[in-house]
Amino acid sequence: MKKIAILGSTGSIGTQTLEIVRANADLTVTALAAGSNITLLEQQAREFHPSVVAVWDTEKAKELAVKLKDLPVQVVSGMEGLLEAAAEPQAEIVVTAVVGMIGIRPTIAAIEAGKEIALANKETLVTAGHIIIPLAEKRGVGIYPVDSEHSAIFQCLNGENRKQIHKILLTASGGPFRGKKREELQNITPEQALRHPNWSMGRKITIDSATMVNKGLEVIEAKWLFGVEPDRIQVVVQPQSLIHSMVEFEDGAVMAQLGTPDMKLPIQYALFYPDRRPMDAKRVDFTALRSIDFSVPDLETFTGLALAYEAGRIGGSLPTVLNAANEKAVALFLDGKIRFLEIADIIADCMSAHRNIENPSVADILETEQETYERIGRRWPV
Repeated sequence: MKKIAILGSTGSIGTQTLEIVRANADLTVTALAAGSNITLLEQQAREFHPSVVAVWDTEKAKELAVKLKDLPVQVVSGMEGLLEAAAEPQAEIVVTAVVGMIGIRPTIAAIEAGKEIALANKETLVTAGHIIIPLAEKRGVGIYPVDSEHSAIFQCLNGENRKQIHKILLTASGGPFRGKKREELQNITPEQALRHPNWSMGRKITIDSATMVNKGLEVIEAKWLFGVEPDRIQVVVQPQSLIHSMVEFEDGAVMAQLGTPDMKLPIQYALFYPDRRPMDAKRVDFTALRSIDFSVPDLETFTGLALAYEAGRIGGSLPTVLNAANEKAVALFLDGKIRFLEIADIIADCMSAHRNIENPSVADILETEQETYERIGRRWPV
């Protein structure tokens, strides 16, 4: 029996992880954590019987404790509660699927407690990769990527010498606005940006895909996961989302991982690594496949991707500024407060104003995040 904790259990990754638990009798859930959706969290707690349930919102946690008083479950709240769920003693692997830099401290707590990490919170490595990766190596803890692209790279590198990587080919669908120019994106609405052609994801990551900032964050994440500098990570637009990423080796050989766009595959692979389990999912039909298309990303239109490459090359606290500015700008866009193209404008403004910290601590990272939010509040008051 493999015991797991799920941070972000009511979100897209969390609910799909629980689908995998339902399909595999030898998985059991020991901890669940969510933000404020206690209606769904109560249902999950009653179905999966965790020993700890964490709710970020303290008042909601009190409500949930009353609802679950008939169960032998501890309801905790806030950051302390999230840390408790991350380090729950029975759990062997922690699925980190919370959104944002809130995931840094729980990931560190889980690693310190000797838990393996199924990583779905990209902000953790984008902003604190220089802390997380050495700590995991020191503790002998495996980090298994849940992003489809990073899982693909991880699978391509299974059994290979990472020192012989020539470059990583990180694929992108291009999002809903692939092929469009800046003038065509002036009046894009949140509803239009949320219509991803291939993937079903949360709202924030779907907007990140539309701006291609998500792919830039993935470049930085890949830098830390695989020890490859951003200039050797090439983004390739592959609109069918069949090739999830590729690795080119020193001898010119290229390995690719293919599959239908289904997030349950990388989640399940992370949970059971190195084993593969049967999964009831749509398969690639090569008899029906007529072509796989490739193109280069348009960095003049999707300037957020270019900004992410810049942040990844420079490092330090600059990726935190990139991430925090993007997080805030996406929220403003979804609330109808700014235009679509202003997301990248806000990121550029914050990055240009930042005085970089070369080797930031967790406290430095969180302070930089707050300073970035405050700058946006002053310059884009709503």
